[in-house]
Amino acid sequence: LMRCAPAFRAASERCDQALKPLVGWSLREQLDAPEESSRLDDISVVQPILFAIQVALTAQWQAWGVMPDAVVGHSMGEPAAAHAAGILDLDTATRIIVARSRLMKRTSGRGAMAVVELTMAQAAVELQGREAALSIAVSNSPRSTVISGNPAAMDQLLAELEGRQVFCRRIKVDVASHSPQMEPLRGELVAALDGIAPQAETVPVYSTVTGGLLGGEAFRADYWGDNLRRPVRFA
Repeated sequence: LMRCAPAFRAASERCDQALKPLVGWSLREQLDAPEESSRLDDISVVQPILFAIQVALTAQWQAWGVMPDAVVGHSMGEPAAAHAAGILDLDTATRIIVARSRLMKRTSGRGAMAVVELTMAQAAVELQGREAALSIAVSNSPRSTVISGNPAAMDQLLAELEGRQVFCRRIKVDVASHSPQMEPLRGELVAALDGIAPQAETVPVYSTVTGGLLGGEAFRADYWGDNLRRPVRFA
């Protein structure tokens, strides 16, 4: 796409310019890095890169005439969705994803996530009495829910579910997004984003924090704290 899709390349370059003052590395260099020196396993690198790719793909689709009737972002995808909806300018959306990913990196190695074949309501029943250690992180579909939190508590829960022939599988991450481990980071993220000024949406946007349509003015600093901590209501 960098070679053959001009709109994708131009949007990537704009993202690179927005990212460099905040992260000190080059988007293109990170994408081109050989496996042995790649930093894509670093959450503070991969999340901003994924954000840039989301923004660039949106620009390319629009260049091809594919215009959205509405947009939705999944967890870390919400800054790009808010940008696509005209709510956040590129610098503000970039600032959000960089601040979010840096804070999350501080919890690397302490968390676990797993997908379970349960409804959100069924998963909530399974977590009763474990709320200090585990949370529902994502409702991906009516029968696919992600649990997040303490690795030891996760091992115990998954053993119980497997014993009852409930499908479950660990996700290859070591950060417990949308779990109690994010609670101490929430206030720091809100403080870091104090003063951001979202605009009215030009395209309707569905919030995976609330599970419904949300006006652009709601995407202030507090919203991004909720985006980090509360379940992703994608379904």
